[in-house]
Amino acid sequence: MLTTQSIFDRYEEVRARFPDVAPRTETLQIQSLLDIADQVDAFVFDAFGVLNVGETMIPGADRRLDQLRERGCNIRILTNAASYDRSGAIAKFKRLGLRVNDEEIITSREAALQHLGAGHWGVITADSDPLTDLPNHVTRLKDSPDDYDTVDQFLFLSTADWTVARQALLTKAMQHRPRNLLIGNADLAAPRDDGFSVEPGHFGHQIADLFPNHVQFFGKPFPEVYDLIEATLPSLTPDRIAMCGDTLHTDILGAAARGWRTVLVTKDGLFAGYDTQPFSKQARLFADWRLSRI
Repeated sequence: MLTTQSIFDRYEEVRARFPDVAPRTETLQIQSLLDIADQVDAFVFDAFGVLNVGETMIPGADRRLDQLRERGCNIRILTNAASYDRSGAIAKFKRLGLRVNDEEIITSREAALQHLGAGHWGVITADSDPLTDLPNHVTRLKDSPDDYDTVDQFLFLSTADWTVARQALLTKAMQHRPRNLLIGNADLAAPRDDGFSVEPGHFGHQIADLFPNHVQFFGKPFPEVYDLIEATLPSLTPDRIAMCGDTLHTDILGAAARGWRTVLVTKDGLFAGYDTQPFSKQARLFADWRLSRI
């Protein structure tokens, strides 16, 4: 079973794969994002643990986004969830009750798909994923060893139907013939209503431990998603953009490496029920600001 400590420890173990960031030594406690709205032109929100937990919106998240817009701030949602195509991601946030515009949502799936090359792709995703945003020459990877052997490259989007046995097939196929593996969601885990779910990054780092030169991760803290965000905010300098997230090694590290400001949200996500200070000290990752909920 995944725990806050085990997830944090694994992030530390694989940290050499993450962007470099200058260490910080302190963070400033605030009560609300409204406290810093005059210092920020664009707020970028992680989803899980900040706006929602599982399929439930965190109370007040919708109102806070509205208030920030009223103050002239741009809003973006940057999610590592790659289980949905763009239309599915938009529908999910609207289903949660968040009032967001389509152009305000950026996903790690979009970043990964921009890096698909030619060839026959083996795709790891939920059975419900229509794959309409992928090239035609794809095979869903399930329980047939032959499928793993015949594809040219791998794309990992979702753990919804993934199993330990299927991970063993992927590992064996890589051992037989190493190929590129694109991880569309760099997260190790995500907070749910009943604990943590295992995400593609968990399995991707297992393969990267064996074949480090063949695995590429997309989503926070890796740079491609920040390129997508900044392209939608061309007039802003990085220090006027603030990332709001619940995870030190993805949300805070990635944004800080980009030169953005950072806000650690503590009540509902990875560190729910924990004092974040010991974790920040160990990782030498301190957000500019910290608060309970946005």
